[in-house]
Parts: sequence; structure tokens; C-alpha cells
Amino acid sequence: MDKLIITASICGAEVTKEHNPNVPYTIEEIANEAKRSYDAGASIIHLHVREDDGTPTQSYERFRACIMAIKEKCPDVIIEPSTGGAVGMSNDERLGPVFLKPEIASLDCGTCNFGKDDIFVNTESTIRYFAKKMVEFNVKPEIEVFDKGMIDTAIRLYKEKVLKVPLQFNFVMGVRGAIDASLMNLAFMEASIPEGSVYTVTGIGRHQFTMAAMAAAAGGHVRVGFEDNIYLAKGVIAKSNGELVEKAVRISREIGREIASPKEAREILHLKHKGE
Repeated sequence: MDKLIITASICGAEVTKEHNPNVPYTIEEIANEAKRSYDAGASIIHLHVREDDGTPTQSYERFRACIMAIKEKCPDVIIEPSTGGAVGMSNDERLGPVFLKPEIASLDCGTCNFGKDDIFVNTESTIRYFAKKMVEFNVKPEIEVFDKGMIDTAIRLYKEKVLKVPLQFNFVMGVRGAIDASLMNLAFMEASIPEGSVYTVTGIGRHQFTMAAMAAAAGGHVRVGFEDNIYLAKGVIAKSNGELVEKAVRISREIGREIASPKEAREILHLKHKGE
């Protein structure tokens, strides 16, 4: 079994300081949270960026500034910009960070309800457009799936040579309106991806660490962080993303699985450090 890759999703686009005062907004705050996560054991930073007032943005310049600030503090960390953006953004707005040619970026492969009133829209035309841009700029897509049908979409795009193997998936489980977070559903999702694929599991809210434990035991990888969950334990607000990463590390080591460094994560994911 490969070592465990931990991704830290340090701020997201929806969670605010009103939910948890430690959610980072400014460039300095984002870089510091990335460093705390890296020091705790994360080899990937899943990156959304904000304006200083917390407004989500897909600005090329803001992403560039945040990436540079993170790289100053942890030069070898893998930075994965989000192309999900925030609900209501246009396709071209969401694609902004891809033009920075990162090693990897998220590729959402379907539409789903997102809580009570929001819809996260990703038409097949949008997915194809994003995937082709990533291929054009030599950016590996991490295929974000919120339900089983999104896996089927990704497989279809692979068969049409829009996506290339080995495929890398992130199973986002527990979003209200998408697939529930459970052992049965994780087994179903894992069995649905092509042989040789790599997968990470993101448990939303109270499911973060139960799903992390299941993924670690099953040979998958783990995402934790304020984007998905602000609590270290029931009723206990996490002081930093680093605390959440530390808990994922403890869970993994308790079952005998060691943590991947950024170099080892690149080998597992077939990435080449663009700084090399």
C-alpha cells in the first residue's frame, strides 16, 4: 500500500470567519495556514483564494500572489488550485488559475445541489472545456466527483481521449444534495473507477475524520481542512488547518500507514515538480 497523501483544503469559497475566526482570507493568512498544514504532514494544498474581506475570487493575480507566498514558506509543497470557484462564477472566471500552469488543478465532473438553495453547475460542455485547457497547459486534473454518475462522465471522457490515465479522483462525500458519506458508498465509488486510478476521500463536516479513517485503511488518500470542516472534534473549533492535518496523521499512523512527503506524493500521482 502506498504512503498516505494528505491534502489540506485550507479556506474554500463558502466558509467564513463567522463560522471559524481562523479561516484565512489575506495572502499572509493563506500562506501561514498552508505552512501549518505542510508542517503537520500535508503534501498538497488545495487552494481557493479570497480578497482581504473574504470575498471569493478566481483572479489570476490573486492566485499568483498566494502561490508565490506559499512557495516561499514551503517550496516543495504541491499546490492544487480550484477551478470550482464559487457558486455563480462564469466558466472563464473559474479557469483563471489554470493559466498559471500549476502541476495539478481540480476538475469538477458534474452538476449537483449544494445545500438548500444553491446549485453547483458543471455541464458536460463546461467539463470538456476545462479538461482541454488543462491538457493544453500540462496541468493534471484531479477529478472531483460528488456522485457516482460523475465517475461515469470522467470515464467517458477518458475513452474519448479527453482525459489521460492514470486518472486521479477526489470523492467528495456528505454534501447535502449529493452522495452520502458511508462505508457502503465509499466501496461503491472505489469499485467504479478504472484499475490503476488513484483516489482521495473528502468527508464533509462531521464526516471528515470517519471518512479519512476509512480511506486510509482502504488504500485511498485523504483531504481535510477548513473548506470542508471547521471542527477538530464535536463542538471543538479547530485553531488551524494544521490541527486537522495532525489528526489525520494520527489516524493513519494508528493503522500502520505512513505519510507521503511531497516528493513521494508526486511519484504516486505521476507528477513532475515544475520547479525541477
